[in-house]
Amino acid sequence: MTADHRRAPVLEALVEYRREGRLAFTPPGHKQARGADPAVREVLGDAVFLGDVLATAGLDDRLTRGRVLQRAQDLMADAVHADHTFFSTCGSSLSVKAAMLAVAGPHEKLLIGRDAHKSVVSGLVLSGIAPVWVEPSWDAGLHLAHPPSADAFEEAFAAHPDAKGALVTSPTPYGASADLRAVAEVCHRRSVPLIVDEAWGAHLPFHPDLPSWAMDAGADVCVTSIHKMGSGLEQGSVFHLRGDLVQPKLLGMRADLLSTTSPSVLIFAGLDGWRRQMALGGQELMGGALRLAADVRAAIEGIGGMHVNDRDDFCGPGRAHGFDPLPVVVDLDGLGISGFQAADWLREHRGVVAHLTDHRRIGAQITHGDDRETADELLTALKDLARAAPGLAHAPRVAVPSPAELRMPQAHLPRDAFFGPTEDVPVERAAGRIAAEMITPYPPGIPAVLPGERLADPVLRYLRSGLEAGMYLPDPTDPALETIRVVAERDSRGADRGAAQ
Repeated sequence: MTADHRRAPVLEALVEYRREGRLAFTPPGHKQARGADPAVREVLGDAVFLGDVLATAGLDDRLTRGRVLQRAQDLMADAVHADHTFFSTCGSSLSVKAAMLAVAGPHEKLLIGRDAHKSVVSGLVLSGIAPVWVEPSWDAGLHLAHPPSADAFEEAFAAHPDAKGALVTSPTPYGASADLRAVAEVCHRRSVPLIVDEAWGAHLPFHPDLPSWAMDAGADVCVTSIHKMGSGLEQGSVFHLRGDLVQPKLLGMRADLLSTTSPSVLIFAGLDGWRRQMALGGQELMGGALRLAADVRAAIEGIGGMHVNDRDDFCGPGRAHGFDPLPVVVDLDGLGISGFQAADWLREHRGVVAHLTDHRRIGAQITHGDDRETADELLTALKDLARAAPGLAHAPRVAVPSPAELRMPQAHLPRDAFFGPTEDVPVERAAGRIAAEMITPYPPGIPAVLPGERLADPVLRYLRSGLEAGMYLPDPTDPALETIRVVAERDSRGADRGAAQ
């Protein structure tokens, strides 16, 4: 039967709930806004509270006989060529953990690109999976990691034929994408699944000029954040499944283990509405966004001291396979300021908020929600930044390691290091010790230090100099990074036993 993408089961059920005037003696306790704080109602509006109902015994009946959520998930799967889709109201941070747990278990190996998001590392800590790290395609000149190549996964499988599967991040927050077809072929020759963390790729299925997306490229499980490049609410995520290498019931069980028993119907509604929006008009909307992004890129390239990273910068032998132009990444090296300085100046002086920031770049993502007015405001702010740059302090130096220096050996499983006996040591004495915590420059959220890695001076200098330059590190136990949490000395002698790769 052909799917009717004009329908939106969650939204329709909310309309029906209001039409029938149901009186709930259930959570949520605000009782359709009546009990909410007046100041909160004034800021948020009553529509938020009116849509905040129970999913079971609210949006649907107590036995979910209306299949409201299932029908919405089935429509989403049809829209993106998946066999099954699962909604998540806990973001892709939960979705990717569920995918990992469905593929590998404690002490089993999973091949993972070392440019993975911190949520993947959290999944390793919780699960006890043994990571086999696959090196990204490093661009030493730009100090950027692109997704690992298919050859890199081939070599990793050859060294670890007992690995249960692979996980790759594509596209990156910078817009670089992997050759997913080739990576999937490497996995499927061994009859093991490929997980793709496609958090930044919700829009990819809806325009032919965008990079191929995971389901069409042969991936088995794909995780997507609808709130990033789509128009869902924050925390809105989906994970899709194709083929028979991962059983849908097993994936659902793993997700249920992690997810909330009180999911937000508001987030479900955002996911459902976004699917309908894209299924009915996605190509037109994405086409408009691509044209706008092209104009914005050309205009920024004309601003002195700024360069917009493009396909020629990111793609080619030894680099990325594909390129998404909607994350507009601006290199500020010619202005002599850092991305941290630029982001702070834009927010304070022009009310413009950049997304991605690093020691030399800022990112301004263009989506179908932008138009000529927002683009012009961005361009005006960037021109003003270029004029103001000579008056800003010279960018503090960030001691960025070489690719070889950035890679530290994994001596413990992440779970063992994180949960075992620990101690805090001064950062100047941390080199050679085994990390017991994550340390992650954010955004983009790729950990520089993982639990279980043996710390090295170049990475420690990078983090300390980055912190002094304005880098945001949300996760170390000591925010000033004067100390680092490490595995207790008495345990570190046996560190290499059971270590990850």
